[in-house]
Amino acid sequence: MLMDIPATPRAAVIQRALGEFELLATDEQVLQIQRYMEILLLWNEKVNLTAIRDPLEILYRHFCESMYAVKALALRSGRLADVGSGGGFPGLPLKILQPDLQVFLVETNVKKVTFLAEVIRELGLRDAQVLVRRYQELGEEVAPLDYVCSRALGEFPAFLAWARSEQIAAKQVILWIGARDLPEIREIRHWEWQEPIAVPHSLRRLLLVGRKKPS
Repeated sequence: MLMDIPATPRAAVIQRALGEFELLATDEQVLQIQRYMEILLLWNEKVNLTAIRDPLEILYRHFCESMYAVKALALRSGRLADVGSGGGFPGLPLKILQPDLQVFLVETNVKKVTFLAEVIRELGLRDAQVLVRRYQELGEEVAPLDYVCSRALGEFPAFLAWARSEQIAAKQVILWIGARDLPEIREIRHWEWQEPIAVPHSLRRLLLVGRKKPS
């Protein structure tokens, strides 16, 4: 019996959604987004990659919100680690929109790792690598990092201590958070926090950027 997989949004719908986040994409990048969504929707029937099932909501919540960092930070190139990557967000959408980024996807779930490798292969993404490790175990294989980012990791004190450690030496951290997480994060020392940026089409989700304080 064939599975009833929802159709991915048309190219014009994707371009319109990106435009609402003040983002621009080439025709090739839109095709990559469509193919990524096709693979995600197919795999999500067996591997829990996202609780969201509606393709249009996936486009806005996962792709547009991830890619919004390109607009908010003028993100262009550098070495970026996406910790707790899961279905590849935000690392792979950022890689699609900014091909010059070197991206490390850090994920411990083997099924999700297999999915991420499949997406990288299908989309022909270069300088994108999946690391089957706990982030605490990483060091010189990823360092030095220009950016460390996470959308759903939590455990902020341990994560931020790791990001600023000598073996990682991340210059900036980029966090997609709920408004309720903001007070806890702002109390964590050793990072200079910019004003949080409201994510479009969201009442409570924020983009928060921190720079490592000089020692």
